[in-house]
Amino acid sequence: MPEFRNATVEVLETAVDWLRGGHIVELVTVARTWGSSPRPLGSIAAVRDDGLLIGSVSGGCVEKQLSESFRGQHESRAHTHKVDDEEARRFGLACGGELELVFETLTDAEPLENLLVRLARRERVRREVRIGQRHARLHHADRTDRLAWDGHVLHQVFGPSWRLLVVGAGQLSRFTAEFALAIDFEVLIVEPREHFRQAWDIARVTVLADSPDDAVLHYANDEHSAVLALTHDPNIDDLALLEALPGKAFYVGALGSRRSHAKRVKRLAGLDVPQEAIARLRGPVGLPIGSRTSAEIAISIMAELIQVRHALN
Repeated sequence: MPEFRNATVEVLETAVDWLRGGHIVELVTVARTWGSSPRPLGSIAAVRDDGLLIGSVSGGCVEKQLSESFRGQHESRAHTHKVDDEEARRFGLACGGELELVFETLTDAEPLENLLVRLARRERVRREVRIGQRHARLHHADRTDRLAWDGHVLHQVFGPSWRLLVVGAGQLSRFTAEFALAIDFEVLIVEPREHFRQAWDIARVTVLADSPDDAVLHYANDEHSAVLALTHDPNIDDLALLEALPGKAFYVGALGSRRSHAKRVKRLAGLDVPQEAIARLRGPVGLPIGSRTSAEIAISIMAELIQVRHALN
């Protein structure tokens, strides 16, 4: 299966490449915000010693300063950057605010390589950065761990990529996959029908020929996974739902009207799926925004996925 790189992994992998090439790299993390903040806590950027930058910690003003004034030092340090109203308007922000950033100067690729190995195994990792110390420490993170910063110690939490397994490779799945990629989901399509698989041509999406139930068990059975059954064919969709609903996926949805959803619930109950598991099924899938076209339905699905994902953070 092709390797997926979400925004955070892309920053870390690029930093590793720079370090292997002999550069010094400064890793910058948003540790605290006041007022308007276009980037969430924990956002990271990497700055190379020649000013090259990847990632984002603001709407543009801070990145410009970081790339122009590399300040690599031997120890981790914190800095509060204030964005006044005039500067905010210049960079298209709604209003001013303040960011507290933690800077780490890195000269060795191995610690970030170790972090990437654990993320590739879909582990959840807590990275401990202490101000005044050179090296960060890695720890196992559980579901309740969140980014924490007390002015001296920064606890970053890195989890596996958010993964979306879509059952079916039709038109709705195409729009859903494109929108999901844009909001940092790794997307996998499981399609047992060969003629649908052959017509799929969206890059960065893995297409599986597995049976839908096997695909759920192998690729979408953890708390960072979502499952969407979009074929509208009970012989295909129900196979995925039988495994997804009792499993660990944080979101399980299925396409269909209220009438077809009622029939689906009855079928699943007849197949001995526990009622508490059936209650997890979101159907008709998506937020009720009056969507009619495939693109509009895909937007409603993504809106609901975003809503549920944010509730978990």
